[in-house]
Order: sequence, then C-alpha cells, then structure tokens
Amino acid sequence: MKLTIERTLLLKALGHVQSVVERRNTIPILSNVLVEAKDGQLALTATDMDLAVVEKVASDIAAPGAATVPAHTLYDIVRKLPEGAQVQIELASDGQQVTVKAGRSRFALATLPKEDFPAIHAGDLPHKFPLSAADLKGLIDRTKFAISTEETRYYLNGIYVHAYAAGKQTSLRAVATDGHRLARVEMPLPEGAEGIPGVIVPRKMVNEVRKLIEDFEGAVDVSLSDSRIRFAFADVVLTSKLIDGSFPDYQRVIPTANDKVLEVDRKEFRDAVDRVSTISSEKSRAVKLSLKPGMLTLSATSAENGSASEEIEVKYDGQAMEIGFNSKYLLDVADEIEGEGLELKLADSVAPTLLRDMADAQALYVLMPMRV
Repeated sequence: MKLTIERTLLLKALGHVQSVVERRNTIPILSNVLVEAKDGQLALTATDMDLAVVEKVASDIAAPGAATVPAHTLYDIVRKLPEGAQVQIELASDGQQVTVKAGRSRFALATLPKEDFPAIHAGDLPHKFPLSAADLKGLIDRTKFAISTEETRYYLNGIYVHAYAAGKQTSLRAVATDGHRLARVEMPLPEGAEGIPGVIVPRKMVNEVRKLIEDFEGAVDVSLSDSRIRFAFADVVLTSKLIDGSFPDYQRVIPTANDKVLEVDRKEFRDAVDRVSTISSEKSRAVKLSLKPGMLTLSATSAENGSASEEIEVKYDGQAMEIGFNSKYLLDVADEIEGEGLELKLADSVAPTLLRDMADAQALYVLMPMRV
C-alpha cells in the first residue's frame, strides 16, 4: 500500500473517525483505524463494536492495500503537520509498519493484522428513507439534551424514533427523557418511513451523527432494522446497534389538562433565569417561579450564597401560584426555542409543566417541578 493525500483532507476524515475510538480499550485492535487504499480513494474505518464509521476521501493511490494503525496517534501526527502538506502513507513490505511522511517529517507506526479488525455486518436493513440534514439536526438538537446519562436505565440512554399516527395524520417523532424532563419533536413522516419499528438510537450515535452533519446540507439516507440503524451521506457511513429495550409510554406523562397559561418573552425569561440561578446551590440549581396576573418573579436562595430575585412582565391571568424548577432544565429548553415567545402550561406546584415554542407546534417539552 502506498498513497499520497493532502493533509487537510486527511485531517478532516481522521477527525471524524477517530472520535468513535475509545481512549481506553481492552481489545488492542479497537484502538486502530483500518486504512484501505483502492480505486483512487482512501477509506478509513473505526469501530467500538457497537458503532462503526467509514469515511472515504479522494487520494493518489500508487499501490492499493490495507493496514491498521493507532487511530489517535495517526490523528495527532496529521494534526501537527504543516498546513498544505502532502502526506505520504506507505505500508512496509513485511506488513509490520506503516510509514507516514510529510516534508522532512517521518513517522513509523506499528500495525496490527488487518484480518483481526472486526468486520462490520449491518445485516438486512429493510426500512429505508431520506431525511434532510436540516430536519435531522432539528430532531437531534431539540431532544438530545433530555437523554438520560443514568446507565441503570439504559433504555433511556438514547432518542426514541418512531412513526406516529393520529387519525389520518402520520408523523416521525423523536422523544428523549431522563425522568425529570421530556422532549418530543415531530415532523411529517418521510416517504419510505411508513411501518418503521420504534427504535432507540444510542447517545453516542446521536452525538457522532450530529457532529458529522454540521456542515452538510443535502439528504441523509436512513436505513434501519429492529436492531441496527445506518446513516449515509456524502462519503460517510455510520452504522450502530440500537438499544435493546422498551421505551416507556411517554404519552402518559404529557399533561393535557393544565389550565394556567403563562406567555413570556423567551430571551427575557432565559436571561432572568440565568442571572437568578447564579445564587442557587450547585447541587439543586433550584429557581422558584412566583406567578400573579401580569407578573412573574424569579427567585433563588442558598445558605452559602444568599438570595436573588428578578421580576418580569408576562401574559398571565390565572390565580397566584409558586412552582420550582431546576434552572439548568429551564435554560436547556429555552435555548432550543427559536421563536420569540415561550408558553408554559401549568396545573399546580407539584404537577408536570408543559412548555412550547409559540412559533413552532412541532416541539413540546415537559418538566417535573421540584421543591424549593
């Protein structure tokens, strides 16, 4: 194997694939990236056994071949090479080393047998549909903050994606919850997504896909089965196992009878919560909302820091009430709302509260209150 590639192209592709590789691995081959050169393209493959990424990039192939090299080391080498450098990668005739050259720099990297690199078999993925990158970004951004990080409730460690039918209306829904808050976003069901199984896409896959589509504008091809999902776009293919578990019946926690409606300017509310929460204790992050007609008072107290309060004018004509929330949860929701207005529908100080973007009917959020 012998090839030459422009440093910027190689760095970008390596940056994508090496992030899948875990820093600590008990299986040495999983620390490596599979480098394959053929047909004018360099293919880079990395996997952690649950998630695999393949990215292809154009390069000048002098001799086809394949080898595996330490992923993070190769990435660091290429990152530190001068901009615009031409990088030459060559596998020694005995297959024991890969040489990386650029200008006067020369690196020799140990290889592991390419035959030991796990073969990525996605199996049959019967459900296939396109999703625009913009729609996929929207589904991820407005839900991923609510994904649980609690490993014991592993079935909450991802985004639940499914087709939902209400009468003749069908939609693609993405839902995430950690038990304290819930985010639900829907969009018209893409052509080809009819009859897809409800699947839980793991947090790591969600994060990797979101990073990779950051600058992508076109359509992403989504393929899935009961156990795996694949996203393909440009020269990148990401394949992941799905979380094997049952997502809870989220419909039960979405309140339908909350009769007290508060309308507030999103930015004004967000900034006030941010300021007042400076005082709240690091552990609870509690902020109290005191409501009366036309006025909302936000307050926080802590034994260590003192107290803070701020008043903002709001549209509210219900009875006076007080309710407490984790300020971080309020900020997370406010940051995902693109319109100017935020609507809160409340019942009482202990019942779940419904939050909506007044300019976007596709997303809704539920927050559990806390004692303050």
